Amino acid sequence: MKDDDSTSNRRFDVVRKSKTFSNILKTFSLGEKEVLDIGCSYGEFLIHFGKGSTGVTVTQTEVDYGRGLGLDIRLSNIESDDFALEKRYDVIFANNIFEHLYSPHHFLIKIRKYLKPDGLLILGVPCIPKITSLVKFPKFRGSLAVEHINFFTRDTLIHTVKRGGWEVFSARGFHFSNSFVDALCNPLYPHIYVCARPIPDFTYPERRLKELVGYADMFEGIPKGLGAVDGETKM
Repeated sequence: MKDDDSTSNRRFDVVRKSKTFSNILKTFSLGEKEVLDIGCSYGEFLIHFGKGSTGVTVTQTEVDYGRGLGLDIRLSNIESDDFALEKRYDVIFANNIFEHLYSPHHFLIKIRKYLKPDGLLILGVPCIPKITSLVKFPKFRGSLAVEHINFFTRDTLIHTVKRGGWEVFSARGFHFSNSFVDALCNPLYPHIYVCARPIPDFTYPERRLKELVGYADMFEGIPKGLGAVDGETKM
């Protein structure tokens, strides 16, 4: 238990001191918004979000710890068939989870129904830097971690999110608050945050629809117009 406390305390301390997270928090006023934090761990990010925010994790220890701090953390898996929440949020925040998912597009489509019509997705993903030789250094090896099943560069990450029905308006490291200065460092960043909004009336191509083997039930009877899944309000 002491080891768990040590790990969780360290996580909270790292996030609290993070210049990157501070920039994201301020840029999108997340402290004033209802945020769905998918893959929230102990709640180290969740604790900084606005009233009514919710976290989701697959680990009971993390749920217990976060709830002990008064956080609303649920034990559930976003990829499971029985995943369900009772409301929509202003923002969906998902950091260090996209690279672990069996079907990134399934995730991108599924989360739409938990986002308000004018909502925002902030997706943080470790990426292989454009200067690929940098992966030889420890700071840049995260994108190739053995537990990852998806591997992205900044460009392939953007294309994946776009093809999943989202309009990407920013993809940067957020180490600097100035977006122009920050963009200059994009080729070097080992972690990219994609900021996107759902494309209204998005149509998922039938050819790719057939390739989502294992997720056919979700799309049954909906060959196009996925922007209206589950009664979603169109923008």
